[in-house]
Amino acid sequence: MSEEIKNSNNPFHGVKLQDILESLVEHYGFKELGKKIEIRCFLHNSTITSCLKFLRKTPWARAKVEALYIEMINEKS
Repeated sequence: MSEEIKNSNNPFHGVKLQDILESLVEHYGFKELGKKIEIRCFLHNSTITSCLKFLRKTPWARAKVEALYIEMINEKS
């Protein structure tokens, strides 16, 4: 299978974590995001920068954010 075909099936190909987070914040807002995924950085003094720092260090939280991103994309389709 060519690399191009593999990447077309990967929803994260070419998408940075910052892009994912910004899309989610734009769609839900930090408050709603904190309700959907109970992460303190979404609920208190929320900034993209502070959330990115946390998500890069915390695989379980990043996995939840990525799953919600997939869900959001599927809703829009």
